[in-house]
Amino acid sequence: MSQTNITYGEYLKLDVLLACQAPLTQEHDERLFIVIHQATELWLSLCLHELNGARGLIAADELSPAFKMLARTSRVQTQLIQSWEILSTMTPADYLRLRGGLGSSSGFQSYQYRLLEFLLGARDPAMVGLHQATPLIADQLRQELETPSLYDEALRLMSRRGLPVPAAVLDRDVTARHAADSGVEACWAQVYRDPARYWDLYELAEKLVDLEYHVQLWRFGHVKTVERIIGFRRGTGGTSGVAYLTDVLTKGFFPELFSVRTSL
Repeated sequence: MSQTNITYGEYLKLDVLLACQAPLTQEHDERLFIVIHQATELWLSLCLHELNGARGLIAADELSPAFKMLARTSRVQTQLIQSWEILSTMTPADYLRLRGGLGSSSGFQSYQYRLLEFLLGARDPAMVGLHQATPLIADQLRQELETPSLYDEALRLMSRRGLPVPAAVLDRDVTARHAADSGVEACWAQVYRDPARYWDLYELAEKLVDLEYHVQLWRFGHVKTVERIIGFRRGTGGTSGVAYLTDVLTKGFFPELFSVRTSL
């Protein structure tokens, strides 16, 4: 088929896309539940595409196009945040009528969300074990786990620009979560105190702050939506539900970019 003759439906594969909504119950609200979560996975795939691109550009010292990709990801997060507003139109009674059809499925099992966390630096090798039954996905997660995170690349860039990022941070085990470091905070403080000299690093810092801000708002929206619909009962995937989601909120990605604001 030539590209000049392709139709809108063919280009978007709408026959496949619109056949993906297959409710397992007769409940009216199940289609809403499916569409919200499928749309979320599509948006997550775009986030991963943009952040992988941005990470590669930061590693190559090409910051201008990376800034566009980071800003786009933050805007995608606003779409994800708004999706909770739609899902929250489902009442507890609505959800309880369809919950039995969900079985043990849970958003906790989203491997794309796990990839997003790993890429941003929230790394826990134990999480790979949740996907051992699907070797291709487990391998993808391991590969991401062993790749320097977005923040790792930002810190390596600062070091290449002559800022004294501690060697222990640069040489750390990238499969583990980055721990807040006073030396890194001092480097960011230098950038923030002289933005004219470090303008692109200053802009990178603000793009990362904006990204974390929006991801955390999305997480918070998840907590409050779950709390509104199911209260404090356990999640379908066996997690503690709201308690687990609330704990996640305390774990950011770029700690020194927030702590530095106090020390300036």
